[in-house]
Amino acid sequence: MRAGPACQGGLGVTMIGRSILGGAVGTVLLTSMMYFVAVAMTGRTMDIAGMLGSMVGGSWVLGMMIHIVNGTLVFPVIYAVIVSPRVSGAPWFRGLLWGVILWLVAQMLVMPFLGVGFFSAHGGGMRSVVTSLFGHLVYGAALGAVAGAPEKD
Repeated sequence: MRAGPACQGGLGVTMIGRSILGGAVGTVLLTSMMYFVAVAMTGRTMDIAGMLGSMVGGSWVLGMMIHIVNGTLVFPVIYAVIVSPRVSGAPWFRGLLWGVILWLVAQMLVMPFLGVGFFSAHGGGMRSVVTSLFGHLVYGAALGAVAGAPEKD
């Protein structure tokens, strides 16, 4: 028996589940792009696990775990609860917009905090910024496409 939207205060359990699945797909795609496609675009990998790990004592494994938890749980749940219900358009477009928001937060807040500078000024510059944008667009589009539209009450 399927749980109705009322079980989650107006947000169906299935939307959150689909968003988590979409986040997992998007995280695999984004991570693959950062470690493999980025080399072709920038001449080096974008080691997100290494950067995040530097915030928590230098552990690459812990950095990767943070990246995976954010991409598969934290960001998809925020997307399902806050973003998708408030944005109109096709599901992939909603996800794409969420990807742009995540990219802006990464470039304006996270990268400076990690010492890479505002919009990666000290970490590869424009090529890294564009590569990061491309990866976040792929992540968002995958998340939105798999999550689909929010259920109606």
